Amino acid sequence: MSGPLSLPGAPPVDTTDFTELSTLSAPVYNAVSGLAFEVVQLLQSTDSTALFGSCSSCWKSQTHSPWKSDPGRLNIRTSGGIAGGIEICITFPTEYVKTQLQLDEKANPPKYKGIGDCVKQTVDGHGVRGLYRGLSSLLYGSIPKAAVRFGVFEFLSNKMRDESGKLDSKRGFMCGLGAGVAEAVFVVCPMETVKVKFIHDQTSANPKYKGFFHGVREIVRTEGLKGTYQGLTATVLKQGSNQAIRFYVMTSLRNWYKGDDPNKAINPLITGCFGAVAGAVSVFGNTPLDVIKTRMQGLEAHKYKSTMDCAVKIMKHEGPAAFYKGTVPRLGRVCMDVAIVFIIYEEVVKVLNVVWKTD
Repeated sequence: MSGPLSLPGAPPVDTTDFTELSTLSAPVYNAVSGLAFEVVQLLQSTDSTALFGSCSSCWKSQTHSPWKSDPGRLNIRTSGGIAGGIEICITFPTEYVKTQLQLDEKANPPKYKGIGDCVKQTVDGHGVRGLYRGLSSLLYGSIPKAAVRFGVFEFLSNKMRDESGKLDSKRGFMCGLGAGVAEAVFVVCPMETVKVKFIHDQTSANPKYKGFFHGVREIVRTEGLKGTYQGLTATVLKQGSNQAIRFYVMTSLRNWYKGDDPNKAINPLITGCFGAVAGAVSVFGNTPLDVIKTRMQGLEAHKYKSTMDCAVKIMKHEGPAAFYKGTVPRLGRVCMDVAIVFIIYEEVVKVLNVVWKTD
C-alpha cells in the first residue's frame, strides 16, 4: 500500500523517560488516519479477506511490513480474530456482571448489593443463560476487533522499530494507542453500545430485544444508525488508553525478559502472566472512563448531554467511588482477557504457519 499509509521514521528515543512521547504522536496519527482511508476503500471492495489487515506475530523483530503481504496469507491475518473470539466466550459472565454494576445507579436506589447478589438475581430470574445476555454482540465484534488491534499494532510497530529491529516501551505505548483508537472507531463503539443496551434491557420489566439481529434492527429503527455509536468519545478514550497501557507494559516486560537476546523464546505461561499484569494495570488506570462509557451507551443515555456532562453528574449524585463500580469483576475479566488473547494469538500463529506454509 502507498499514499495515506506512508509513515515517516520516528526519531531515536531514550527509553528512560517519557519526555519525547509527543514527538511520536504525529506518526501514529498519520498512520491511523491512513488506515481509516484504506478501510473505507476496503469496505467498498469485494475482497472481504482484505478487511482483516495483518495479524502476523507482533513481537517478532522484522523490518518487512506485513501490510504489503499477499492478501491470501490467512495464517497471519486471522490469528488475532480467533484469539478474540475464544477469549470472549470464556470471560463474558464477568463482563455481564461488571456492566450491570456500572449501570446500577445510587439514586434508583441500587438494585444489586454486590457481585454475588448480581449473579444470584440474574440466575434466579433468567437462569445461567442470563449471564450470557449480550454475548452475541461481543462475539461478533471480538473477532474483527482483535484482528484490527493486532493488525494496526503490527503495522505501526514495524514502522517504529530501531535499526536492530527492537521496539522500545515508549514506542510500544504509541503503537498501542494507535491500535486502540482504530479498534474503538471501527469496531468497539457499535459493539459495546449494542452489548450495553442488551444487558440493560434485561433489567426492564418487559425486555424488548428478542435476539441480536432483532435488537440491532430495533435500535437502528428507533434511534437511527447513530444509536449504535453512542459514547464514541468515551470509547475512544477508553480503548486508546487501554491498548497504550497494555502494549507498553507487555513491551517493557518482554524486553526485560529477553535482555540482550532478542530471539529468546518465551514460554506461553510467562506470556500469560505478562498479559495479566498488563491487563490489571489498564483496569486501575482507566476504569472511570469505562464507567462513563457504559452510562453513555445504556438505555438511559438521553440523561447525559455529553461525556463531560455524564462525568459531572456521576460525581455530583454518586460521588467519586461510583467511577470505580465494577472494578473487581472487570479486573478478573481483563486479566484473563489479555492473558488468554496473547497466549492464543501467538500459539495460533505458530499452528497456522505450519498449516499454511508461506514463502
